[in-house]
Amino acid sequence: MHVRRSLRSRSTARRTAAVVALAALTAGGLSAIGASSAQASTLTAYANAVPSWATKANLSPKTSSSASSTARVQGEVFLSLQDQAGAEAFAAAVSDPTSSQYRQYLSPSDWIAKYAPTQATFNSELSMLQSKGLTVTGSPASRQYIVFTGTQAQVNAAFGTKLETYSVDGQDVVAPSTAPSIPSTYAAHISGISLSQSRLLTRPKTATQSGGATGTTGLQNLAATLSQPKGTPLLSTPCSAYAGQKMVKIPTAYGSTSAGTANCGYTPTQLRAITKTTKTSGTGQTVAIIDAYSAPSVLRDANTYSALKKENGFAAGQYVDLTPSRSTFTSQTACGGVGGWQVEQTLDVEAVHAVAPGANVVYQGATDCGAGMDLALSKVLDQGLANLVSNSYGGVGEPLLDDPIIQGEENLQLQAAGEGVGLYFASGDSGDESINLRGKISTDFPASSPWVTAVGGTAAAVVKNNTVAWETGWGDSLDQVIVGPSKNKKYRYALPGVFTGGAGGGTSNITSRPAYQASVTTSTRRQVPDVSALADPYTGFAIGYHPLTSSVTYATGSWKGAVAGGTSLATPILVAQMAAIQQATGARIGFANPILYSLHSSSPSTFTDVLGRAKPALAAYTASDRSYVVTFGADSSLKVGTGYDNQTGLGDLNLTNVSGFATPPSNN
Repeated sequence: MHVRRSLRSRSTARRTAAVVALAALTAGGLSAIGASSAQASTLTAYANAVPSWATKANLSPKTSSSASSTARVQGEVFLSLQDQAGAEAFAAAVSDPTSSQYRQYLSPSDWIAKYAPTQATFNSELSMLQSKGLTVTGSPASRQYIVFTGTQAQVNAAFGTKLETYSVDGQDVVAPSTAPSIPSTYAAHISGISLSQSRLLTRPKTATQSGGATGTTGLQNLAATLSQPKGTPLLSTPCSAYAGQKMVKIPTAYGSTSAGTANCGYTPTQLRAITKTTKTSGTGQTVAIIDAYSAPSVLRDANTYSALKKENGFAAGQYVDLTPSRSTFTSQTACGGVGGWQVEQTLDVEAVHAVAPGANVVYQGATDCGAGMDLALSKVLDQGLANLVSNSYGGVGEPLLDDPIIQGEENLQLQAAGEGVGLYFASGDSGDESINLRGKISTDFPASSPWVTAVGGTAAAVVKNNTVAWETGWGDSLDQVIVGPSKNKKYRYALPGVFTGGAGGGTSNITSRPAYQASVTTSTRRQVPDVSALADPYTGFAIGYHPLTSSVTYATGSWKGAVAGGTSLATPILVAQMAAIQQATGARIGFANPILYSLHSSSPSTFTDVLGRAKPALAAYTASDRSYVVTFGADSSLKVGTGYDNQTGLGDLNLTNVSGFATPPSNN
């Protein structure tokens, strides 16, 4: 399966650097950006650094705040690879099962030497930024970008632009209103400049039973729109340890007058029943987990949790936290704080250990949810810390992206593919995103990149004997049970009620169809997701942790159990399954999409096709003294179907048939 041409095929408008040489400026004009006329007579402007939404019509009233000039912002300068086309061609070849170079990966040092910007180039650009009074806060060993901060006034002066605040899809975001510029003598090796603060909107893709999907209105908004006051719940819905354990009477729904209650959270044993892994799965493999920040009690919590579930905890050295010192954490208010990411970190660690108890785990926390995420991933890639990376985060849709970020992220992904590192990203928890983007339909990024594996979600019912009774795509709609005029119980809305969360997916607006998807779609655009795993919070995973009680002292509260879901759950599950596959086959799979789609055609039993149900599955649930009936599988405009679909992709991995992942003998 040849992948090179379509993987390099992109929207011309987005791939073009949009670098424009400006006319000679006066000495006064040059001094405004920190360069004298003796140093340079021209500037190079980066038009693609101005997001499409940075328009006068979207200006926020906050843009005129007197404090804006002293507020600090983060930026990134992305350096061009030595050989962009060569890096793309190599990444495609080593990922293509029909290529003679299949899985002939480079070491991190060799990839950096061959494709990364040179040290001399990096030093020159670093010096340029420092000369403008900006504070450089980080850069990777691969020299692909430089992260810096400065006040808005400093950034405006340094790049000859004006930062403004824009209201976009309900978010206030700082971004440049005019194209930032630098002296042309430095521009030859800079592919993009990012000054937009939209990256600080990155959040975990976690969903809970009580709050719906992260970033959606969920149950909280659903409850607020209902006139039925709080009071005694109309249904008694104690949670079930397995599907169908506790049944309750409900108003008639789809011909049923009873439903099982939402689960108490599946145990590690139940997760392994779903994923077909064992207590030794993943042995000899190392999984990296990337999130923002790091809670101090995660290892202790994971081992306490394992003991409570009668599981083996992490052995000495099996879990390593490489997060920088907490004193370096920044942008906590914008990013949701350490506590806001604690559930995600706990979920990722405990899910990987539950599904692949033998795997080593490297946790690499970022110092913020913006450029810090790039630095965290770069550390894993530059030091060869793992060959599987779980990333349960992303933005809300694609509209708030800017072009330099997309290209910069994809260059990191090219490095991963070239080194044989598989990157797995959550596809999102809000279906087609129309509930967050005022009716717009969008996939999420980085999941929509052609160089990563996007993980969608399912709902699954595990019954008493630890077998799966049914499975469907994750998409939850809830309807409240209320008292009708005749004192009878009825539903507030027509069934299925209000959509509260579901697996992200759909057609990308920014990425052309990669060649590996030609067998499943005639669309000219990238389709999301690629594969799927358990995600529905009402058939979710039980986790346990000590909640942070102070972001200053990092003291921890009393033990708390929770039920977690979302594609934040599906992603570490899928990565743990891939660890088990690598263990079983001895293969280093690397960027998995080409082999996944190839096996879907040649060996379809490698996957379990996730289908809809003729009669929807239901669950009864109570929150905030209100009772609901959950209809499973109703995911915004996304539907499951035979073969590939935009809710579950190719389906679940079937670990009873993994021989197709082994390296072909001719390529050993």
